[in-house]
Amino acid sequence: MSTNVSHKFRTGIKPQAFVDGMTKNQEAFQGWKESFSWPSEEDRAFFASLANRDDLRCLILAADWCGDVVRNVPVVLETLKDTEIPTEILIMEDHLEFMDENLTMGGRSIPVVIFADTGGHVLAKWGPRPKHVQDVMIAFKQKNPDRTAPDYDENIKAARAEMLQQYGEGPGYQAVIVKELRDLLSSI
Repeated sequence: MSTNVSHKFRTGIKPQAFVDGMTKNQEAFQGWKESFSWPSEEDRAFFASLANRDDLRCLILAADWCGDVVRNVPVVLETLKDTEIPTEILIMEDHLEFMDENLTMGGRSIPVVIFADTGGHVLAKWGPRPKHVQDVMIAFKQKNPDRTAPDYDENIKAARAEMLQQYGEGPGYQAVIVKELRDLLSSI
């Protein structure tokens, strides 16, 4: 990835400021955060070992109204908590040009978690949701390319319902995110 994001460093807010400033879904966000637990001691140790690296930065495009942000960002923040990786949250509506540089399948899907080096070179991205949940949206977009089709709204509702099913009732999906982030960070 040859993209450079150094111009966005220090333009976001600290994760706690994001949580404190939430006007929507703050209770649900906190609930998912409180339900987090490490899938294994090896996972916890891996993320803690990243504190030895001073070459990584993390930017997260997010908004408090988004269900995927409410479910997924608490997991991302908990995994990064002991890494000492400087992490900033960029509110999507305040950074639309940056959002449009980081589209998912042509759409403004959040969260987008961007890992970069200290020079701003993008090393890896994650988001907006775990792969098994995102696969539902990929299949939907492939089958429904025309947003003006008469059955589009009905089909997107069905896809969103299927995505919720894929997340499951409890915090089990969080282990998937931990694994995906660990795999991503192990590769850089």
